[in-house]
Amino acid sequence: MSDDMPIEELTDSAGAGTGAGGWLGVLPVALVATGADGRIVRWDPVAQELLGYRAPEVVGRHVVELMHPGADRSLGRSLWEAAAAGHGVMGVVTAWHRDGHPLELEIWACPVPGGDRSPGVLVFAADAAGARRVRGASAVWDGLFARSPVGIAVFDTQLRFLQVNPALQAMNGVREAAHVGRRLAQVLPEANTGEMEEVMRRVLASGEAVLDFRRIGRTPADPDRDLVWSCSFVRLEDAHGRPIGVTASIIDITAQEQAQAEAEAGRRRLALLNDASVRIGTTLELERTAQELAEVAVPDLADVVIVDVLETVAAGAAPGVGLVGGATLRRLGKAPLSGSPVADVLAPLGRTLSFPATAPYTQALVQRQPFLIAQLDNRAVAGAARHTDKPERLLQMGVHSFMMAPMLARGVVLGVASFCRVGTARPFDSADVALAGDLAARAAVCVDNARMYSREHDTAVILQRSMLPQHVTPPPGFEIAHRYLPASDVNEVGGDWYDVIVLRDGKAALLIGDVMGHGTAAAAAMGRLSSSVRALARLDLPAVELLHHMEAALADLSDPLLATFLYAVCDPRTGSCQVTCAGHPPPAVVAPDGTAHLLRLPTGVPLGVGGVEFTTTEVALPPGSLLVLYTDGLIEARGRDIDERLTELTRLLSGTVPLADLCDTLLSHLAPTSADDDIALLIARIGTPDARQHGTVSATAATT
Repeated sequence: MSDDMPIEELTDSAGAGTGAGGWLGVLPVALVATGADGRIVRWDPVAQELLGYRAPEVVGRHVVELMHPGADRSLGRSLWEAAAAGHGVMGVVTAWHRDGHPLELEIWACPVPGGDRSPGVLVFAADAAGARRVRGASAVWDGLFARSPVGIAVFDTQLRFLQVNPALQAMNGVREAAHVGRRLAQVLPEANTGEMEEVMRRVLASGEAVLDFRRIGRTPADPDRDLVWSCSFVRLEDAHGRPIGVTASIIDITAQEQAQAEAEAGRRRLALLNDASVRIGTTLELERTAQELAEVAVPDLADVVIVDVLETVAAGAAPGVGLVGGATLRRLGKAPLSGSPVADVLAPLGRTLSFPATAPYTQALVQRQPFLIAQLDNRAVAGAARHTDKPERLLQMGVHSFMMAPMLARGVVLGVASFCRVGTARPFDSADVALAGDLAARAAVCVDNARMYSREHDTAVILQRSMLPQHVTPPPGFEIAHRYLPASDVNEVGGDWYDVIVLRDGKAALLIGDVMGHGTAAAAAMGRLSSSVRALARLDLPAVELLHHMEAALADLSDPLLATFLYAVCDPRTGSCQVTCAGHPPPAVVAPDGTAHLLRLPTGVPLGVGGVEFTTTEVALPPGSLLVLYTDGLIEARGRDIDERLTELTRLLSGTVPLADLCDTLLSHLAPTSADDDIALLIARIGTPDARQHGTVSATAATT
């Protein structure tokens, strides 16, 4: 304060300050100036607002006269005298409001040097209760600002730093002195400050706070990695609501964002694995399974995927025991199949590929470990480039990250899946490698299941065909035709069989059976029953007793099965036919005139149920009649009623045609395109209309 500054100038300056919003922009502070005699010479608008007196009412009066009449005015007088004597003083006094009520004031007084004149006194006054609130709020603010773990900054209206707390200094790695007076871009040039300032300008203009504004950047405190901050901005205003700056609170949420990103990646990996469990292995076909693996990984894990299976596995043989000399693989999966220049460069499906022992493909198989090149470049592909130009071409097309996952199942290596990322996609990391390994493992189990199924299926077919009669020699008085149609490749082989056995006295046994179940076990059980019935039939046992012996044979199996069975003993000389049924579909009869019908027999229960007696029914067949035996695969079809199918069977049987043609007609009309079950068919013409006169018999047989 200048010693020669007139008291009028002092009061004008202070009044302007208080008129602009009060002290600190929060607490209204009145300014009163007195002369050397204590009489008021200046009364500002804030003083009028505080005590209610207009300037003409108080100017010229002694300042002590404004105190409450009942108060001790000596305190006010002593405070003024101390200030006039050259001391700065402060205290609390009780003033008298113009409206007639007391008002507690907190005052600050100081002398105003007057040069040659006696000094005057400058008195600042404020509501005491308001002053206490301001001091309390200031203490809270100072404590919060200094101790808060949240970064806090105060900016002026030009978005220059006014103040930063210790937490923000540590967060930025810059001292407070290097902040104050500077803009964001000057302090943190790598923190995307343009977006942050744009938000603060919007807050200054609108007055609406912005919460949780995210920004990413780097600071001197951690210059080597991107950090993520959550920023909130609030406008600062004076007592009249005019903007005076912006306060920003900043929280480093890098760890939370990383945890959230990892959790989201985990959810995506889990979703992909769940999708893979549904989409991979829908069939027992090697090619389909490999293609399903490739398709499920695009585009969620990779841009291009290829799946190669060992040639020995693809050919149906056992996997090779060693890969020391190299690997021969067959490409069975690729995605996308079209529309990708990168995929088009790679070998097509079905191509057999050979790799030397030093090639990455072979190494991934030999070591049984994933193979990762996070950043694909010329140096990384140098080893593979010695064998083919494909790696360099892929680099030129934008492939920048590559990994391989061996397909392992039950300790056996079956092939390898390869994954590529193209363009701007991020490089593969360890989490991607683990996910690729999980997908390859799931597919490997399905591939191995398909391999073992194919082997078991082929074994069952060979076993069953070897046990079926290859050449049925028609007994005298019989004409025979037969067919066997195995189930389609996507289903298991069953246990269907038929046979014709010559008995004594010119008779013959026509039989057909179906072991319930599929695969090698059913075929083996069928072979056991077929051998048993041939041996028992030659003992000329009654049919019921023979069926009980067959039940015993089934019971001796380690895993007992059930079987339907039909046994017909026919005499071509008399036309007599004794039929015993164990749960089998009824045979059909075609009379010499071409009319067809199903025999009405007690159905009985399948062999293996036990505890039920079987019944033999005797029927008379005119010479030349056809007896048609079949298994349920011929008459059962999805979505069709069994009675409708049996009606269709008798319709197709009506008429007189050669037996071989009749077999073909039944199969072509009744057998589905993709059979779900085996079909066995046996047709016998028993005697001929002139058999008694000529004793001639013809026979035909065929197997499909």
